[in-house]
Formats: sequence, structure tokens, C-alpha cells
Amino acid sequence: MTRKSPYVLALTAEQHRELEARARRYTLPYRDVVRAKIVLMAAQGLGNEEIATRLDTNRAIVSKWRKRFFEQGLPGLEERPRGGRPPVFPPEVVVAVKSLACELPSRPGVPLSRFHVPGLREEAIERGIVAGISGKTIWRWLAEDAIKPWRHRSWIFPRDPGFEAKAGRVLDLYAREWEGKPLGEGDFVLSSDEKTSIQARVRCHHSLAPAPRRAMRAEHEYERAGALQYLAAWDIHRAKIFGRCEPATGIEPFGRLVSQVMDIEPCASARRVFWVVDNGSSHRGNAACQRLTSRWPNARLVQLPIRASWLNMVEVFSVLQRKVLTPNDFADLGEVESRLAAFERRYEHAAEPFEWKFTRDDLAELIKKLAGKPDYLAA
Repeated sequence: MTRKSPYVLALTAEQHRELEARARRYTLPYRDVVRAKIVLMAAQGLGNEEIATRLDTNRAIVSKWRKRFFEQGLPGLEERPRGGRPPVFPPEVVVAVKSLACELPSRPGVPLSRFHVPGLREEAIERGIVAGISGKTIWRWLAEDAIKPWRHRSWIFPRDPGFEAKAGRVLDLYAREWEGKPLGEGDFVLSSDEKTSIQARVRCHHSLAPAPRRAMRAEHEYERAGALQYLAAWDIHRAKIFGRCEPATGIEPFGRLVSQVMDIEPCASARRVFWVVDNGSSHRGNAACQRLTSRWPNARLVQLPIRASWLNMVEVFSVLQRKVLTPNDFADLGEVESRLAAFERRYEHAAEPFEWKFTRDDLAELIKKLAGKPDYLAA
């Protein structure tokens, strides 16, 4: 029989806000995040066993911090001084190891792309910073300042000389404005892009559904049954998706997607239909603009600056990858196509326009910030 904890927690509004903030703060040591989550779940009435299962930790740990909070409140979650002998390493050694963790390994010639704790340990000993040290000690030092050299994030500088002007047009369209005038009822804005190389992976065994204390399981081995391309157009103000699958991308497949949208109402008789696209080969340059307008006079192709796909609102439609294509387990390409089409219909039942928050003011602030970067000025 599951034991019921005698420590029933009731949080004040202030405690709840603080614990929620700790549980979401990725810069905190992981132990503090776990403790906050334990208390929040306990306050919801969950038992220690269930909390331990959800957080993948030991029941005794849950019981310990539940009791501490019950008796002492938020101060009870703080780390207490540990017994035993004082630290063996002087502060300058700790600083040197943390400094090493903030270096790119390639700069001093270490053949690694990123440092992990074992690599840091080896390099600290190699450089003579310490004669010997454990990985746990280094891990503890890094956790104090939330230093995680094994993680990385990508970034990119705008390279288009007309970046601000081109991006500003798109942001205006998202705000229902064009050339300083508000869009009318007969104006529509669509964001379009292609998702390439969607494979049909035939797993050697069928995926297993989730079960108590077991996540969904997908067989690692698979056979490839081909790949297709998914072309989509997102009506940003009506929250409607138009999509089609093609064997390849290119001018003609993109034209078929445009035809799929422009040959039916309301776009067929619309005053203007703006198509926001990136600089892919299917719709690049003045020739693409003329090609679109010559066939559909009410269509306008609005091309994003180079390296600015993040401004294309259809890119936000990443739910497709998360909800339909991961994990990839299909019998053939026909099943992939059928599921994509079915998902479009399902998604539209609950879809709402995205709340786009990046405005012209944010764009001006970004350009101002980048202007102070040497790499940006040299581009």
C-alpha cells in the first residue's frame, strides 16, 4: 500500500510565484529546480511515490525536501553547509578551472569541439592547474555559476545590405499594413515555405504505446521507403493552412501550391494576396515576382532578406515536426502524405493566428545592437 505523507503543503501566493520561477529558471543548479518542482507537486496533492516517478528521482529525496519545506518554508530548500574537512582547493584554482570551462577548446589546440567534465579534468591536470581532481568536484564548481560548456546555441548575423527595409515590409504585413496604409478586407497575407526530405522510415518493429512508468518506444532500426517534400502556405490572419506533397521542390511545385490557393475563393477574387517567402531557388529574384504576377495579377511576392527565415511565420509551424513526424514511423510515402493531409484538417479546428510580437521597433533595436558588432560591420 502506498504511504501517505503526513506533511500536507499549502502555499501562499508569494511562495507559489517564487517556486514557479525557480522551476523554470534554467540558470539555477539542477538540484534547486528539482526541489522547487517537488514542493509544487506536493502542494497539488501528489504523493511522494508519484512525484519521485515524475521527476525520475528517489522517494527518499522527495520525502526529505517535502518535510524541510513543511517545517521551514522556502529557507528549508537552501543548501546547508556540509560537514567534513574544509575545501582542499584554494579559490584561485576554482577560478582557473571555471575560466578553462569558458574557453573554446580549439583556441589552445585541444582537439575537441566542446568541453565536458572529463575533458576539463584532463586539461586542468595537463596544464598544471591541479595535480589531481575528481569530475564530481569540477561538476559542483560549474553548477555554482550555471556554467555548461557542453551546451551550445546557434546565431547568425544579417548579411543583406537592405535587411531593415526588406524585413520591415514583412513586419508591416503581419501588422496588416502595406506601404503605410492599412490592409483592407480584400487583402490576404500568406507565409510559405518548403519542408524537404521527409522520409518514410519503416521500423523493424511497430512502435509501442506508453504504459505506466514507461515512455513510448520506437524501434531504432528502420528501412527507408523514400522521401517527399511538403510545401505549405499559412494564412496568417485567418489561421488556415494549405499544404501539398511533391516528389521534389522547384519552380513548378511551388507554382502548383500557389495555384491551389489562388484558384479558389477568397483568394481568387481578392484585391491583393501577399506571399511572404524566403530566398529559396523556387521563388528567388525579380523573375519569380514577375512569374507570379503574370499568372495571378492580384498576387504579390514579398521576399525576405537573405538569412532571415526566422521572420517567415510559417517557420513557426514547427508543430508539424513535433506532432506528426517525431518519431518517424510510417509504412510508406502514401501514409506520410495521408497523415500530413489529415493533420492539416485537425490542426485548423483549433488553430488561431500566431501572436507575432517582433515589431518594427524591435527590428530597429536589433539593427542598432548589431551595428556595434565588429563581425556585422565587416560583413
